[in-house]
Amino acid sequence: MDTIELIKRSKEGDKEARNQIVTENIGLVWSIVRRFAGRGHEMEDLFQIGSIGLIKAIDKFDISYDVKFSTYAVPMITGEIKRFLRDDGMLKVSRSLKEIAVKIKGLREKYSNLYGRDPTIDELVDELGVEKEDILMALETGAEVESLYKTIYQGDGSPIYLIDKLAETKDESENIVDKLALREIIASLDEREQEIIKLRYFKDRTQTDIAKELGISQVQVSRMEKRILKIMKERLGA
Repeated sequence: MDTIELIKRSKEGDKEARNQIVTENIGLVWSIVRRFAGRGHEMEDLFQIGSIGLIKAIDKFDISYDVKFSTYAVPMITGEIKRFLRDDGMLKVSRSLKEIAVKIKGLREKYSNLYGRDPTIDELVDELGVEKEDILMALETGAEVESLYKTIYQGDGSPIYLIDKLAETKDESENIVDKLALREIIASLDEREQEIIKLRYFKDRTQTDIAKELGISQVQVSRMEKRILKIMKERLGA
């Protein structure tokens, strides 16, 4: 029985057909999982996440699509793993920065009582024993970060992020349209803005790395990134 017929049966509630599709595509899931080796997670855990992406692909695949199921499934599996890695990493970073921010608040109260002023950045570095970049980033945690990963819709409990609107469209023609729209928006930015977006979201560079490369401060990069993403979000109509 071919894959399309199995998908038809799966959509009709045939669990055996669904399980057969999963079994036949285990190799595909593993081939994608291997791309993410060395990210600090067990391969088996990533396989489980990738399998969720495969099941979503089975459930969402429209048999009228003029593409192979595997062509549709690859970005779904990849996207599920990327979201897991991204959300897990963001959670850890966020927790660490919040802890530093709490300590900074305590030191501000201490310095205000003792000296009638706030501590300087260098004094915070000495007191807390952390990098200056971490201090600056912690100070920024009080403001909402406009991000490509900001939730733009939450209907049935499953959040949809701005990046999902670009990467996981219902079919390939819509995907092409969204990619072209994104390309046009990026092209409308000035050279420095384009460079920041490309380094941050296409080359996975940190704000600190970008600041060093561009010869500006991390805080400047952070503020510019927020402003650029806000512009992009508005132009996408999100």
